[in-house]
Amino acid sequence: MAGLEYVPLEKLLHQISGRWTMYILWILDTNGKLRFGELKRKVEGISTKVLTERLRMLEQAGIIHRHYEAEIPPKVSYELTEQGKELSEPLYQLCELATRWYGDEHN
Repeated sequence: MAGLEYVPLEKLLHQISGRWTMYILWILDTNGKLRFGELKRKVEGISTKVLTERLRMLEQAGIIHRHYEAEIPPKVSYELTEQGKELSEPLYQLCELATRWYGDEHN
């Protein structure tokens, strides 16, 4: 590959390779639209600060959409955008690979 061909890949990998990011995408892909608290419960072990940072970054990248409902209390939920849904197949393939490589490791 020529050097310029790496630029789009480098940008994508930068957006999705942070700790927790792929797992957040997987959770949203498999569960659909989730409120912040639901998402935090499903991504066990992530801090509120890190989840907020990852969601902001993914929203700015156009990978997820933040829905805000001005109610009392306000409701905020997240879901994959059409662009984010394009990651479904690669995420599924990574899940298949992880199952083959690590099988029954549940620790």
